[in-house]
Amino acid sequence: MNHKFDELAKALAQSVSRRAALRKFGIGIAGFALAALGLTNKAHADPGIRCHCKKPNWGCDPNNLNYYACTQQCSTECSP
Repeated sequence: MNHKFDELAKALAQSVSRRAALRKFGIGIAGFALAALGLTNKAHADPGIRCHCKKPNWGCDPNNLNYYACTQQCSTECSP
């Protein structure tokens, strides 16, 4: 246990240049800003969901695991 702690302490004690520290800090801030602005990958609806707007529950099977996702997607697509 002490051996691993000593290795960790040595790794943390190594000097880092100011430029390298600022670069890492800047990359972290840029990543945070991109995530906050929503420029990350967007989730897409399941292409396997087929909506039948004239059927009850838009044709979604209540016994299917994707029933909730199906009703959510179809309620948006089939709304007047």
